[in-house]
Amino acid sequence: MSSEYLIQTYGYVALLLGAFIEGETILVIAGFAAHRGYLSLPLVILIASAATIVCDQFLYFMGRIYGQDFLEKRPALYARSVRFRELLQRNQNLVIAGFRFMYGMRIVAPFVIGMSGISVKRFLALNIASGLVWTTAFAAGGYCFGTALEIMLGNLREHEVQLILLIALIGTMLWAGRFYWTRIQGKDMK
Repeated sequence: MSSEYLIQTYGYVALLLGAFIEGETILVIAGFAAHRGYLSLPLVILIASAATIVCDQFLYFMGRIYGQDFLEKRPALYARSVRFRELLQRNQNLVIAGFRFMYGMRIVAPFVIGMSGISVKRFLALNIASGLVWTTAFAAGGYCFGTALEIMLGNLREHEVQLILLIALIGTMLWAGRFYWTRIQGKDMK
């Protein structure tokens, strides 16, 4: 089974699932795969946008329903929620539109926004706009990364599997580092 077959067969499913979680790495990989012709860039952007928008709406409603009690039982999330609330009070529209680009705030931000009393319509409009910008930026970044590598290395065909694995490894290492850092921070707060 070739890597081309795997990417063409399971690429969109992996993208959908990855965009629900923390999707930067999967979006860069999908953009790179689109550059290589295995996926369609417009479809990558559409699928990732839908996934991230639905996920953030879900977290928004979780914040409206479960609120403060949920956060207080999770020290690491609570600490980030305090910082995010301070930002949200200063400039709501800008912060709501930009939370996806704030490292470490991607999960807690829509939850806190849901707790804040901001209307569903307002959050939905800003969520859709920022979701489209975010997915386009990272997918296009992966696409451009492929173009730059092709200029530097020439024929990428012989290196593409290693490049995809390298991007995935770097993304996984960043995620794991943040995960463990959050755990350490949570233990220090107790």
